[in-house]
Order: sequence, then structure tokens, then C-alpha cells
Amino acid sequence: MPSATSSLAPPTPHLVTRLRFRHLQMLLELQRCGSLRAAAEVLNLTQPAVSKALGEIESMLGVALFTRTARGLTPTAAGIATIRGAGWMLAELDHIRREALDGERATAIVRIGAPPFVAQTFLPTVFQRLCRAPAPVRVQLLEERVPALVRLLDAGELDALITSYPAPTPRAASTNLRYENLFESDYAVIAPGQHVLTRARRVEWQRLAQEPWIMPAWSSMVRRALVEAFMRAGVTPPPPVIESTSPVTNVALVAAGLGLSMVPAATLRLAAKPQQVKRVRVHPMIPPGPVALVYRAQNPHARVELLRTALGLRKADQGIGTGG
Repeated sequence: MPSATSSLAPPTPHLVTRLRFRHLQMLLELQRCGSLRAAAEVLNLTQPAVSKALGEIESMLGVALFTRTARGLTPTAAGIATIRGAGWMLAELDHIRREALDGERATAIVRIGAPPFVAQTFLPTVFQRLCRAPAPVRVQLLEERVPALVRLLDAGELDALITSYPAPTPRAASTNLRYENLFESDYAVIAPGQHVLTRARRVEWQRLAQEPWIMPAWSSMVRRALVEAFMRAGVTPPPPVIESTSPVTNVALVAAGLGLSMVPAATLRLAAKPQQVKRVRVHPMIPPGPVALVYRAQNPHARVELLRTALGLRKADQGIGTGG
């Protein structure tokens, strides 16, 4: 099966010779400002100059990028795709500069995003393989909640994510992203070590709703899995007494006796005093959630292949699914 990059056609010669990075910056400003006048002010150009440049770009590409109305400019479908690509190219240009400055110490700088529990439990071994490779690689890691990571990936500010995601695959970025499943993440409902529920052989979700809860942020995958577990049991999820974005912090808060929580099971291995918290045998059990390597489908980069190699994934395109 062909590789992810083999189907990419070379750019047409007239684009290579005529298109400039200032054109790409102008497209981003036109979308952000919504008018020729406002974009011209930001770019320190005249409005006729911006209008002429936009016409040149549309002529080069052979498509209209904006619909012009009395209220300003609205990107067309082709414009949205072009502006997204312009953002990727400018972000890549900035990253090339950083790699050039770091060239004597590393052959590449790989930018990876992950939620905290993946970063803390799964990535250290992966980073060992990356950083100890014959050709040295420098890693930049961003720990954030999944929606923020997806936005940064789609904007070209990250090379790839290793992250949990809702099943089925999220439609937010649709065909822009590619997913390669790595493993399933189990979840654990935990309580203070001496809590009565830790001694029960089976605890229903109706009973769990009566307890105080320490929950992840609303936008997190763990919070979504917890809410869905309550709703599948026909129980209204209780409001949390504490919201915290860090699973490790949530384990500590449970150990302090402040309530119950749900965390990725792997997080329990990081607890400073694991005997102070215990799992609750919930029924029905919480289904595991997928963790995947996620990257942009349209412009795969050699940095992604470095990460795929460290993850032990095949070079071929087999088993790769596109979101949608």
C-alpha cells in the first residue's frame, strides 16, 4: 500500500515562482479581520494593494477564496481549505527556523501533545526511544485537555497527539485528522481507603450519585466517560464539589477524604500513597476508552514518521483510519 506521502503531487511551477509567504499571511488576516480595509491596516498596506494581491492569489489558484458582500469578506469552501493550509505553512516555516537554530544538537524537534495521564504514564518509554535514537531528536511536549490539543494540531502548531478520544472518532476535525489506535485505557472509580464503598462487592451508580465527587474539567475525555456511565445507568450525574484538570491531583484529593473520583487506571500507579485510595467495584463497569496517535492527514511530515517508529507502528498505511 502506498505511503501517506506518495500520493502528494508536486506543486505547479507557477505557484512556486509567484506565491509568497506574505500572500499566506494576508489570507489569514483577511479571514481574521473580515474586510479588506481592516486587513490593510494590520498589514500596513493600502486597501487597493490588498485587493490586488487577493485577486492575484485567486488567479494563481483558479478559485474564489472569499465572497465579497457589503458586510465584508466571507471565506468560500475553497478559501477555508486554503487558509488552513496557509496557517500550516507559516507554522512550519517558524518550526524550520527553530530546527535550524538547534541543528547542531538535534536532527529534528518533534512537537507532541497529550493529556496529562498519557504524558505521565505512557510517554516516558516512547521518549526514551526518540531521544536515544542514533539521530538525536528533541521533544517538545504540551500537556493539555484534548479539545485544546486538537485545535493546536489542526493549526499546525503540533506535529501529532497521543491522546484519548471519544468513540466513535470525533467529527470536529473530520477528515483533516488521521487516527492510529495504540491501546485501550481503563478507568477506575476511587474512594478514600477507609470508605465504606471500597468494601462493597458491587456498587450501583445510583448509590455513587449520593457521594461528593471530584471531577475532571468538563471538556476532558475522563469527564465525558464518567457522565456517560451515569447516564447509561439512568442516573443524573451529580454536580462536583471540586473540579481539577490533573488526574494525579484528583487522586491526592480523594486520599484527603474530599470525595470520590474517576481517573485513568494507569494514574493510580503514580499515586504517592496508593494505600490511601482504593478502587470501587462499580456496576455496570466503565468501558475502556481508546488512546491513539493523531496527526494531520493532508500534510504528513517526517517528524510524524519518527514518532511512529518510536511507537513501533508499521511504515505502511495499513490500519490507519481517518476520522469522520
